[in-house]
Amino acid sequence: MAAPVRSMAGSSSIGNTTSFQKKSRSKLVSIPGTRPSVQNGQLLLSSGVSSLDYVIGGGLAVGTLLLVEEDRYDSYSRMLLKYFLAEGVVCGHELFLASARDHPDEIMQELPSPIMDEVASLKTNEGQLIDPENPDTMKIAWRYQNQSRVQTALGSSLRFGHYYDVSKTMEPELRQTAKCHSFYQLQETPVTTESSPLPSPYHALLKSIQTVIRKEGFDGSTPQSKARNVLRLGLHSLGSALWGDDVCCKENPAHCHALSTFLYALRGLLRSSLSVAMVTVPSHLIQNRAVMGRIIRLSDTAIALESFRGSEKETNPLYKDYHGLLHVRQLPHLNCLSCEVPDTKDLAFKLKRKQFTIERLHLPPDLSETVSRVSKTELAAGCGTTATGNKRLDF
Repeated sequence: MAAPVRSMAGSSSIGNTTSFQKKSRSKLVSIPGTRPSVQNGQLLLSSGVSSLDYVIGGGLAVGTLLLVEEDRYDSYSRMLLKYFLAEGVVCGHELFLASARDHPDEIMQELPSPIMDEVASLKTNEGQLIDPENPDTMKIAWRYQNQSRVQTALGSSLRFGHYYDVSKTMEPELRQTAKCHSFYQLQETPVTTESSPLPSPYHALLKSIQTVIRKEGFDGSTPQSKARNVLRLGLHSLGSALWGDDVCCKENPAHCHALSTFLYALRGLLRSSLSVAMVTVPSHLIQNRAVMGRIIRLSDTAIALESFRGSEKETNPLYKDYHGLLHVRQLPHLNCLSCEVPDTKDLAFKLKRKQFTIERLHLPPDLSETVSRVSKTELAAGCGTTATGNKRLDF
């Protein structure tokens, strides 16, 4: 047995090859705006909010469904949807936007503007441009002279995740570069659904998604010569009465299984295609919690936005630095027995002047200026009938 082993080793050394060869990367990794997950090997894409990507395990896996429980006024959940679509525009992904209240074209016109890299050319105090190639006119520290110039074009879209300025809208020239398929429920002709358990709007929406996936080749039917791409599905406010669903109107709705049946069929389309969906649902209007539980279980990733607007927490000094809380309902279990659990469950979000961010909830210390003066007087007044805010407690 020793001789054949030596002969095999000798032949391998002659050919300069080894029996242990590195596997070539999948062709799916070459899709712009995607990267493989280090936990389970799934192909990930960004949701448009880098802090949200970190919370849900690095990004959205292709072929999965993200459920967003809307806040009461649908302001922050709508913003997440616009981030999701804007990331698709920058990365060159195809889009599918469905809505029953606002026209999809109106939502597309509200997409935030991407923050591009700084211009490489420097400006003098007089406003004249300095040529970076000429070292005689370039006033810059010597240790930065040999560094490469900063890219200013959309070549940076090849990286994973971008940042956006919500105070500005995306330029029409950039927005029109993306191929977007729209579905506006109020303009769709009703279809007969005698053999389908879904209401007419859900049935038409599912047929439209299936047609786009098949015709555009996201189900793998396109020839290999065509570059692969990802389809981003944005479905706004499913379950509302505008979709012909009464799940938000009654405690015992007649179509109690309509939305869950639609999500079950949608996940079947996503699993067999290069697509990912973000679905927003007005969960605060759904009175039957069992229905909402089924909807969450049929989703791969589920998060809920609790806005402080119009509630007692809006004026509470403990939450003065935030605009709401983020609850992680469910995380995906893909090719693994356990999911990526965030290191903390106390999450909050806030909308700055230009950016929407998700952070750990840090309450102010007990002795801070914002809390101690209020809490001490309330504590003294509530612990005894004879105690006042200026007197110490007798125990």
